[in-house]
Amino acid sequence: MPALDVVNRTVDEITPDLIDLRRDIHAHPELSWDEERTTDVVAQWLDKRGIDHERWPGSTGLVAEVGRSDGPLVALRGDLDALPIPDTTGDSWRSTVAGVAHACGHDVHISGLLGAATALAEAHRVTPLPVRVRFVFQPAEEVMPGGALKMLSLGVLKGVSRIFALHCDPSLDVGQVGLREGPITGASDQVTVRLTGRGGHTSRPHLTEDLTYALGSLITQVPAALSRRFDPRAGVSMVWGQLAAGHAPNVIPAVGEMTGTLRTLEADAWHRAEKLVRELIADIVRPFGVSAEVIYVRGVPPVVNDFAATEALRQAVTRMLGPGAVASTAQSLGGEDFAWYVEAVPGAMGRLGTRTPGGPTYDLHQGNLRVDERAIAVAARVLAAAALAG
Repeated sequence: MPALDVVNRTVDEITPDLIDLRRDIHAHPELSWDEERTTDVVAQWLDKRGIDHERWPGSTGLVAEVGRSDGPLVALRGDLDALPIPDTTGDSWRSTVAGVAHACGHDVHISGLLGAATALAEAHRVTPLPVRVRFVFQPAEEVMPGGALKMLSLGVLKGVSRIFALHCDPSLDVGQVGLREGPITGASDQVTVRLTGRGGHTSRPHLTEDLTYALGSLITQVPAALSRRFDPRAGVSMVWGQLAAGHAPNVIPAVGEMTGTLRTLEADAWHRAEKLVRELIADIVRPFGVSAEVIYVRGVPPVVNDFAATEALRQAVTRMLGPGAVASTAQSLGGEDFAWYVEAVPGAMGRLGTRTPGGPTYDLHQGNLRVDERAIAVAARVLAAAALAG
């Protein structure tokens, strides 16, 4: 029996179990680097099905392998961690952990990857696969600079010729997979500015170093200046997400802090950004007399999809779902540490449709994110076929 036929049959058989697994993981989310239970659940699934795997020393996450030891080695990657966001779905399988939720769809990524591993293991038992497939269950995608660097340092891509991944996209209908050659995500860094100065009474601002005013200037002037210092085609975007200063309306505080993200579509702009941001912040706060400490955490470069790998992913989608399942997708400013893998070996990431046709469009990183669970079987089929095509 052809391998893809076995994959399809196996995915059909295990889909109810994969949905149950996804709901269990969704109900028990864990933050980056703390994915102990999640790793245990993955290991138990693999053990039950006789799939070889290895937990990484000193880290959550694990790696499994299926196929011929002498065949070309292809990797498939899924991520394990959740976000520090309350689950507001109201589903019976909603998060049981206060303030933590799988609001980015990683529970779907895990389930889909386990489905692919199970289906390929069954296909290999029927007829030896022409390849060996490594399944990377990676921790800490949601923090900078990402758990991918840890996996790389442990040799996860040793011998790998190509790597694939899918990421949930609630703007695409279930059954569709968005593909794009070249950059598909943006670079993302985190910027924290801590100001200190001589505080005082709001009736005497001239006797203080008004860092609240300085913070306000940074909020507007840093993004504005960046828009004039970079080529607009680089897509540089500086957005502040957190701000803290003061405790009383009539007191100018002595300390304040703000944090945001800087994103860009181009790697060249990403490499230049830190130096320029530091210079701009120093120039903007200088007239106020305050002291500025800048904590700049470089995140991830853009995910750049390799042409041949993207074509292999396209063929996988077409074979498993039909040519109408392939959707074009625009480059996103969202950061994704899969970028580190495709800097090391050729690879491609696709966008996995999770919207119920005719239903509401949710957004990632929101506590009300709901997914059409048919996407799990789609992910399993496409990933398995991509590995065989790779």
